[in-house]
Amino acid sequence: MARILEKQAVLLLIVQALYGVANALSGTFLPVYLWKASQSYSVIGWFTLAQYVVGGLTFWLAGKWVKEYNKMNSLRAGIALSGLFYCAVLLLEDAASSWIVPLGILSGMAGGLFWLAYNVVYFEITEPDTRDRFNGWAGLLGAAAGIVAPWTSGLVITSMQGVKGYRLIFTISLAIFAVSVSLSFFLKKRQGDGAYNWKHGWMQLKQKGNPWRRMLPAIAAQGIREGVFMFLVGLTVYTATKDESKLGMYSLITSFVALLSFWLVGRWLKKGGRKWAMLVGVIMLGVVILPLFQGVTYTTLLLFGVGTSLFMPLYIIPMTSRVFDLIGQTEESATEREEFVVLREGGLTFGRLIGLAAYMLVLPFNHSETAITWLMLAVGISPILGWWFISPFLDSQRTKA
Repeated sequence: MARILEKQAVLLLIVQALYGVANALSGTFLPVYLWKASQSYSVIGWFTLAQYVVGGLTFWLAGKWVKEYNKMNSLRAGIALSGLFYCAVLLLEDAASSWIVPLGILSGMAGGLFWLAYNVVYFEITEPDTRDRFNGWAGLLGAAAGIVAPWTSGLVITSMQGVKGYRLIFTISLAIFAVSVSLSFFLKKRQGDGAYNWKHGWMQLKQKGNPWRRMLPAIAAQGIREGVFMFLVGLTVYTATKDESKLGMYSLITSFVALLSFWLVGRWLKKGGRKWAMLVGVIMLGVVILPLFQGVTYTTLLLFGVGTSLFMPLYIIPMTSRVFDLIGQTEESATEREEFVVLREGGLTFGRLIGLAAYMLVLPFNHSETAITWLMLAVGISPILGWWFISPFLDSQRTKA
């Protein structure tokens, strides 16, 4: 089958790209904004905890909505709530750090509704032969957003000196979210089909020999790394430099490298090469953390960021594609796609909470360079465990654990 993306897939990529741009503009600097207001690693941890827990619960609860009704409304609601979240941050200003848990809940609901619908629609409009290509383009567009948006935000925030810059950036994000919602109406209406099974995930894990008993730990290992790196890297760059424009430049450089890497891997990676490409990727994701042991400086952080951007596609593209290939392996499993997407998110949430627990046990009490580096190494090598769990699925199209 030709590896050409259909128009609906391209439109979904555009909607995701706009959503990514809006989040990259503001989300990159949100941990910095909260840290400046509170000077507390605990505050950021509690915000992230609320975000992860509610995000995972939203996937499970909204699964019925997406399964039985129009899933596009879930996607639009997620974008709209993301806009509402930044609106709340704007209105609260410095008091945002006092409303950290409610803000985390709102952010978690927004992300849960958007990504649940997005992942289900993504599965429906791609095939095994186009999935690597789609994921390559998704990563490429995400990297492109990371090039332009945070760099622009950093310049604006620095030049306007203080809260005014953050206000402007959050307002621009609101406008982009509105455009993203508008474009989503051009995606085909996808009415629900069948009844949602609340116990589906548990039933899969109870069944002896079920492939998800091995796949889910692989997904959780991915979540362990994500749970910390999604917010700690940018925050560490800022605390090392005390300059938002440096964080913007950091994002520009690392995202440019990621753009090239995602394009190359998405274009050339074949199914037969997934296993060893992924092994190289997970090993190097650990190796690139080692420069930080020489000191957490802008230079060593940049070495780490460039290395991560270079090797991440070798890990994340096969990981994502193989999980969704497993969901679509039979007609029966394809009809349970919503439940499987919820199960996948459950694994990610569990892993993220493990990573976040490590953060909460360490950094609020000891945020020295050594503590930060060892924490990043501990969670940063978790994809190696994920590769071990998923490797039998990369040898062939086998589905037995």
